[in-house]
Amino acid sequence: MPTDPLIPAGRLPGAFTTPGSSSFVDFLAQHAPDLLPGRRTPLPVGDVSPGASAPHATTIVALSFTGGVVMAGDRRATMGSQIASRDIEKVFPADDYSAVGIAGTAGLAVELVRLFQLELEHYEKIEGTLLSLDGKANRLATMIRGNLGLALQGLAVVPLFAGYDLDRGAGRIFSYDVTGGRYEEHQHHSVGSGSVFARGSLKKLWRPGLDAADAVRVAVEALVDAADDDSATGGPDTSRRIWPVVATVTAAGYLRVPQDDLGEVVARVLADRAEQHARARAEEEPTR
Repeated sequence: MPTDPLIPAGRLPGAFTTPGSSSFVDFLAQHAPDLLPGRRTPLPVGDVSPGASAPHATTIVALSFTGGVVMAGDRRATMGSQIASRDIEKVFPADDYSAVGIAGTAGLAVELVRLFQLELEHYEKIEGTLLSLDGKANRLATMIRGNLGLALQGLAVVPLFAGYDLDRGAGRIFSYDVTGGRYEEHQHHSVGSGSVFARGSLKKLWRPGLDAADAVRVAVEALVDAADDDSATGGPDTSRRIWPVVATVTAAGYLRVPQDDLGEVVARVLADRAEQHARARAEEEPTR
């Protein structure tokens, strides 16, 4: 906040003590709009889109299981044809009972997630209660809509949101478009450059009655399938021991799956696939 010479040292400006909206984004838009991601000075227009030189994050998957949802993201960020990062994190807790995964321009996406986390925390402090899951999804849609100007310059952010609905007692998944359109998905969904391949995998592997452990395996397999066909999606890196970020959200809250547990899941998935490839090669060899 800018310094006001009329305010005594050590005292908060009146804006901080005046009753108003329970939305921190609305408060920021009124008193310091330049701090919002979508209110930045427009980028210069040249022969190359501004988004071409910014790291991009992909791919995110989410699926429901009995008692909650799983969200997972690969760890690769790309900048054009180059790998900008091998261990970026794309799945974050939005609050105790929800998760958000980022796809699109990495820097803006992470900033949007941090602002969204603060928005939910601010609401809880002001109102003394948690915002409903539908309310959280709507707040995120409004924030994405505020970033439309930058999205039109190639700096798009398209998150995936999921959480445990305390009222319904079930996990729910929400997707968005760059204009802030909000859509509830059922069973499973994926966003990012590898989403086409991940969705195909999810359709084959998802089934009713999955438990948390089975759902984690399905999520990992979907990311492995996406990495097989999409160069921007990073598969499990066994030499560096870099695994996807995977989290479950249930009535017990947000829980990130430990790296050791993920290492075991990845090992089983890769071993099963190696065995399948070996059988396929054996069948292709001519009989002697």
